[in-house]
Amino acid sequence: MFDVRIDELRYSDGTSHRIDVVEHAASLAIVAIPSPGEIVLVRQYRHPARSTLWEVPAGVVKGGEALIEGARRELREETGYTAGRLRPIGSVWTTPGFCSEVMHFFVADELVAGEPAFDEDERIEVGSFTHQAAWRLVANGTADAKTVLALFWLQGGEDEI
Repeated sequence: MFDVRIDELRYSDGTSHRIDVVEHAASLAIVAIPSPGEIVLVRQYRHPARSTLWEVPAGVVKGGEALIEGARRELREETGYTAGRLRPIGSVWTTPGFCSEVMHFFVADELVAGEPAFDEDERIEVGSFTHQAAWRLVANGTADAKTVLALFWLQGGEDEI
């Protein structure tokens, strides 16, 4: 899923510094809207956080996969939903201080419910929340950064991130 490399940075003053870089595949996050004023979130245990978090559906782009097809796949796998409409809304560097991961955001609507197809190691609960209820999850510390960004996007009029 990722590799670590050590780079030697040389500055214009002649000094240098070693930096560890986590090489991470591109990832996807889906802002799924089942009806106006609602958002689909998935709840799963995140070991580094030692907590169970509510998040927008997300995952890693598989080799050779088009971003939009990866977004369709992740939405279907994690939530069971198929999107009638799916469009890109922007991309962000997740943690550029040490990681090469770029996360690509998509908005999905005109959702059709189906059965999720969780990965073998996933234990996921799917829920639909009003924006206000989702913000309460953030206030309680049970949501992650990509979900906060998705909620700000929804709050801001739904232009690009």
